[in-house]
Amino acid sequence: MACVVAGGVVLPAARALLGTKAFAQAEDTMPKLEHSDPAAKALSYTHDAGTAKENPAWAEGEICSNCLHIQGGEGETWRPCAIFPGKRINADGWCSARVAKG
Repeated sequence: MACVVAGGVVLPAARALLGTKAFAQAEDTMPKLEHSDPAAKALSYTHDAGTAKENPAWAEGEICSNCLHIQGGEGETWRPCAIFPGKRINADGWCSARVAKG
């Protein structure tokens, strides 16, 4: 439990100490999620939501950039995602774990 609490404190503290720009640079070093990744396959992830139209779970207008799980700066093409820790996803992509913001 102490590790979970520490993680919840360390990341915001690191962002505050390093500054948003330095933290964003660290995020930029994360690898992009590949379609071949087992988690990507399991959740039907694609870099281009237009190719998800065949998936029965997909709905018009659904893309990663308007998902609750996406992180990082608004307008960035490749951003971290809570569903795929340690990887960056395409903001124009889609996966079956998508949840609408707000």
